[in-house]
Amino acid sequence: MRFDLSDLRLFLSVVEAGSITRGAERLHLAVAAASTRIRNMEATLGTPLLHRERQGVQPTPAGRTLVHHARLLLQQAERMHGDLTQYAEGIKGQVRLLSNTNALTEFLPEPLSDFLASHPQVNIDLEERLSDEIVGLIAEGVADLGIVAATVDASALETYPFRKDRFVLVVARDHPLARRSKIGFSQVLQYDFVGLERSSALQRFLADKAARSGRSLRLRVQLRSFDSVCRLVECHVGIGIVPETTARRVARTMAIKRVALTDAWAERELTICIRSLAALPAYARELVQHLRADA
Repeated sequence: MRFDLSDLRLFLSVVEAGSITRGAERLHLAVAAASTRIRNMEATLGTPLLHRERQGVQPTPAGRTLVHHARLLLQQAERMHGDLTQYAEGIKGQVRLLSNTNALTEFLPEPLSDFLASHPQVNIDLEERLSDEIVGLIAEGVADLGIVAATVDASALETYPFRKDRFVLVVARDHPLARRSKIGFSQVLQYDFVGLERSSALQRFLADKAARSGRSLRLRVQLRSFDSVCRLVECHVGIGIVPETTARRVARTMAIKRVALTDAWAERELTICIRSLAALPAYARELVQHLRADA
């Protein structure tokens, strides 16, 4: 078998994306070229690696075996790369970081900016996911580290405290709910909502919580940031759920009021999770230490 690391990286990207097109886009490859490379891998092995279906692709049993070994090989290559970086100028390392919506928008921008400024040889591949998805992906070795809500079970991983926050309801100052000091999530589902885009981890989380109450979110509009959500809440488009840190900040310039949520899930202790600090590449260990020091 003559697979190089770029072949393995492409195959993993396609499997994780569930599509040859999206997997190729992640690596900035032409779809035709990516498809040809995967077919060449299959021809070399003499067995299919992917089930190709109308809605996407899924790995065959042989493909799942390749995924397992490819991750181990690429992780080892990354560790080698990181350990040698200190000896060779211009060699770059890459850290794959998964984060839930809250940490991604409110707490990561500044420490990541500081880290990247002081580590010009390192790139960070940052992706938003649900906390429970992140735990599973870290355990499988898909990413180096994750930021998750402490409410998920991460006992199989090494964890470190990162931040504390809570989700609150935000309403216009003259909204009927503005008179409330606290309320349960299930009590506000009859109102129109302003939310984040459907791909957002938080929006999927809230939709699931609403479904468990036998209701659905009445979303009037979906936006890309918590600040934009608050702006449309101020304009009486609907109510929203945002981190308290966001609500406090924007309340200085917007006519909104925050209402505490009584649900246990509204409390957000954020933690850093990894499989093993000792097994991380040097630059990934430095990022963990940087985030811990900034906590």
